[in-house]
Amino acid sequence: MRLVVPKRLLDRQLIIYLSILVLAGLVVLISASAPQGYAKFNDGYFFLKRQIAYGLLPGLVFFLYLSRRDYQWTAKRAYLIYFLSLILLASVFIPGLGTVLNGSRSWISLGGFTVQPSEFAKLGIIIMAAYLLSRRQINWGNWSQSLLPMLAVLAPALGLVLAEPDVGTLSILVFIICALFFVAGIPYRLLLLLGSLSLAGLVILILVAPYRLERITTFLHPELDPQGVGYHINQAFLAIGSGGFWGLGYGASRQKFQYLPETSADSIFAVVAEENGFLIASALVILFFLIGWRGLRIAREASDSFGKYLVFGVTVWFLWQATLNIGAMVGILPLTGVPLPLVSHGGSAYIAMLIGWALVVSVSRGSKKLATS
Repeated sequence: MRLVVPKRLLDRQLIIYLSILVLAGLVVLISASAPQGYAKFNDGYFFLKRQIAYGLLPGLVFFLYLSRRDYQWTAKRAYLIYFLSLILLASVFIPGLGTVLNGSRSWISLGGFTVQPSEFAKLGIIIMAAYLLSRRQINWGNWSQSLLPMLAVLAPALGLVLAEPDVGTLSILVFIICALFFVAGIPYRLLLLLGSLSLAGLVILILVAPYRLERITTFLHPELDPQGVGYHINQAFLAIGSGGFWGLGYGASRQKFQYLPETSADSIFAVVAEENGFLIASALVILFFLIGWRGLRIAREASDSFGKYLVFGVTVWFLWQATLNIGAMVGILPLTGVPLPLVSHGGSAYIAMLIGWALVVSVSRGSKKLATS
């Protein structure tokens, strides 16, 4: 079995775009996290060091290794990868191992290190869904023999994420699955049914948890409680508005000094806009879309259906998560607490995303058309 694919088919454009985003993310993190790092750990570079040591370096090792392997090995081990994802998700409920942060049991603590299993589960679910959609010709007309079995396989992972609870991650997973079904040719009536069920589930989740309803109310009317539940979004608006077109200058943010919450994670885009202005913030958004465009092209040119669905799933994950993060900061979407891919601080999210793009690069090596474009 060939485990190494030819070097000559490396997708250089994608590598360049990802490299720019990684470098830009580190530069942004230096400034955005400095006050928080100094206040909590007496080290303005604390979060940068952690990002490099526990995110970038291990992620780069995985990227260099997996991008040179034949991606088909993931198809052959799809059930194993998915089963390991379920074990990781379930481990957060083990007493002494799972850790509660911000009201969600989404983390496990091992030897002083914290890991967020749901970040790796996103990739496991994408691989599993891609495998299910590619292993045979699907007769969508018989939904009891096509849609239901696939949903039955994927439901345990969704249920475990819901039980944490992590609604932000759950919304990303549901969106990815629906997008993959759409690309696979699911009839619109079934897609509408899935969308309706997802929306109904979201309404129920909002009704059973008052804080989620407060988030929706704040999204619709951020001016109602600027010092309470609306504090986060109002501080983000103030940061972005202060930046104007040209920005206050790199390192000159005022909101990052203990005013804007989570400046190294969820709110990092607001700091980018405040310091660098509309022009650079827009360039960052364009960079995300360039990476997504390249991913979609690789999916279209993939040599087999598994590769197509795998790449499409990773690309949708990347784009939708960026949309949720940036959309919340500019007020067009509710706050969900999801990080900005390859920019926000977070080792688990960073490593998982680099592994996902490594698989995309592996798929791209199988296309001669992409190699010459």
